[in-house]
Amino acid sequence: MKSIPFSLVLIALCMLISCSSDTDTPEDELPEPLGMYFPPLNENEWETISITQLDWNEAAEQSLYDFLEVNNTDAFIILKDGRIVIEKYFGDFDATKNHSWNSAAKTLTSITVGIAQQEGFLDINNPSSDYLGVGWSSLTPEQEQNITVKHHLTMTTGLDYTVENNFCTDKECLIYKEDPNTFWYYHNATYSLLDDIVAGATNQDFKTYFSSKIRDRIGMQGSWIKTGYLNLYFSTARSMARFGLLNLNEGQWEETKIWEDQAYFNQATTTSQVLNPSYGYLYWLNGKNGFRLPESEDLYPGKLIPSAPDDLYAGLGAFDQKLYVVPSQGLVVVRMGDAANSEEFGPTSFDNELWGKINDVIN
Repeated sequence: MKSIPFSLVLIALCMLISCSSDTDTPEDELPEPLGMYFPPLNENEWETISITQLDWNEAAEQSLYDFLEVNNTDAFIILKDGRIVIEKYFGDFDATKNHSWNSAAKTLTSITVGIAQQEGFLDINNPSSDYLGVGWSSLTPEQEQNITVKHHLTMTTGLDYTVENNFCTDKECLIYKEDPNTFWYYHNATYSLLDDIVAGATNQDFKTYFSSKIRDRIGMQGSWIKTGYLNLYFSTARSMARFGLLNLNEGQWEETKIWEDQAYFNQATTTSQVLNPSYGYLYWLNGKNGFRLPESEDLYPGKLIPSAPDDLYAGLGAFDQKLYVVPSQGLVVVRMGDAANSEEFGPTSFDNELWGKINDVIN
């Protein structure tokens, strides 16, 4: 008679007596997954979670800090599901100090426009002259009628971006170049006019409307400050992180819905037109097959930030102000400071290098 292999005997015994190893953890002792966390409104308290708890690579942490410091960073934060994993300040900058978002604040404007539409004050498919009044530009009334609010949101107004001052919102600076939606160019003046569009639609000062609908409801601080033709937003790094967390949770702050119009948010954070696949409604998008950059007419092949997750979307400002949101990983990343290199606007090579360092930590 042939002997029965020992492995088969062991399997049979396990089936009879429900074998378990000494290292197995009973189900009722397994740690529960952490849900989304929201810091209290108007308080400094903020829950943290360590790199070790997340099983990230602690050995790569110092290399990330060294990279940030040598590249003129003032503030850097990583949130995981709302909890602070990393919060680092450099030089004499600290958690209480305000910094300009520069064009990363375009995301604030985008969401403010969406809320104004949700509340019935405007329709982004309507001509912007409905809210600015006829004669806001040097165009004919017929040409103005062809420019919608959506064209301002997507940088496709057709206005002349080769004027001497790309930021100028005076009538004489707003000149016809081509029909709307025929070319994409990063034209700051057409973006700045969205403040006046919201003000005209809501019959409220833009700053007041923004503060009541977004800032105050999620515990942000900070303010818009007029600098030349631009409204620049200044806040702490934690306030930028709060807005990133609001985006990560698609407009929900604890039990409060800051915005209900999910269709608008989806459109804002996905390709908004065919001319620049990596641009939504004032948001930059990763993972697309091509992109255009500020101050360039060229279309480049490939992803915006090759080393970053494909589903990343971002607010990107001059001198490397960064607000990254990565839904698939529950991440919000904030970087404030001076320019890391000579490239001033929008996405830069610094984005790719920074994500290489972040990947070393989180993977």
